[in-house]
Parts: sequence; structure tokens; C-alpha cells
Amino acid sequence: MPILVLLAAIGFALSPLLAPGFGGFDANQFPIPQIDPPVQPAGYAFAIWGLIYGWLIVGAAYGLWRRRDDVDWAAMRVPLFISLAVGITWLPVAQASAVWATILIWIMWGFAVWAVLRTPAGGGTDAWLGRVPVALYAGWLTAASCVSLGLMAAGYGGMNQVIAAILALLIALGLAVLIVRQRPDAMGFLGAVIWALVGVCVQNWQGGAMPVLILAGIGAAGLAVLAAMNARSA
Repeated sequence: MPILVLLAAIGFALSPLLAPGFGGFDANQFPIPQIDPPVQPAGYAFAIWGLIYGWLIVGAAYGLWRRRDDVDWAAMRVPLFISLAVGITWLPVAQASAVWATILIWIMWGFAVWAVLRTPAGGGTDAWLGRVPVALYAGWLTAASCVSLGLMAAGYGGMNQVIAAILALLIALGLAVLIVRQRPDAMGFLGAVIWALVGVCVQNWQGGAMPVLILAGIGAAGLAVLAAMNARSA
């Protein structure tokens, strides 16, 4: 399994080669085109994937090299492998179908959260190479999966863009708090969610949806306070 996790992490990092030029869902992939949706972070925010890809590979390589038979590392490997294996297919699927991409990203999220809850405890290398990269990955997926829900809700006429964005952000905030209450030591998780929320603020800063901007800003500030409290009690 340590070898499979490393191979899956490498494959996941290379998956953008399967969908060159992908920059998010096309507005016309939805019955109601989603042009400048307020739920979606500004484009720069997606650069976090470079950090996630690299850190997952380094962590998996270290796990294979130094923690191959460590039971504390073994617990997270199966769900992490499943999440990454599904993730390898996500970009090509997203180019073809927003619906199936939304289903897949929630599967990725579920297994990534399962992996976070089973990451090794303690500090040092186990934290920085075992727990943090998985937490960062799961935190971003928490935001991204809720963004997909917001796009689907507005794109298929369930509600307008602003209401869809507000509900999506509330779900993301609720999930983030719930997960971190289970693993307050999951450094990186809240950081990724906060990064996404700040990206939503930037997206709506000029001429965007003010209610979405306010909620994202308050949510980011609240999660930052929670992260500081968790760090202090660690």
C-alpha cells in the first residue's frame, strides 16, 4: 500500500496532462450558463494545487522510505489511495460532464476526510509529512466540492447564483468545523478552506455579490480564529 499511495500521488499530480487547458467548468456546461459565478474563488486560488500535488508526493515518498511498516501511517493509506485514484480521472470527466465531476469530487472528498481522521498523531515529521499534506488536500476538497454544489444548484435552475453560493459556503463552513472538531491537530485543513474563502472574497470584491463577499469574509475570519485556538492548545 505505501507504494500504491506514492504511485497514486504521482498519477494525481500528472493528471492535468490528461486535460490540457482545463480552467474550470465551462459556463455552457450547465443549462443556465454560469458566467462569473460568485461561489467560485478567483482564478489565482487554484494555484494551491501545485502545493498539494508536491506535498502529497513528498509525504508518500517519505512514508514509503521511513514509515513503510508503521501502523500509525497504515491507517490512512487505503482511503487516501482511493481518493487519489478517483482524482486521477477527475479532470477528463470534468471536461465532459459537470454532473459526474460533482459526484466524483464528493467521493474524493469523503475518502480524503476519512484519511485525515486516520492520519498519524504527534508532531515532527509525522505531522509535516504524514498529516499536513492530507489535511491540506482534504481542506481544499471541502471547499471545492461545495463550490461544485453551488454551481450545480444555480446551473440547473434550483436557485439563483447568490443563494446557491451562500448555501454552498454555509455547507463548507459547517463541514470544516465538524471535521476539525474531530481532528483539531489537522494542520493545513483550515488553511486550505480559508484560502478558498479569501479567493471567493476576491472574486466578489468588484461588482460581485456583496452577501457572498461578507459571508466568505466572516467565515474566513472565524476559521482563522479557530485555527489559532487549535494551534495554541496543541
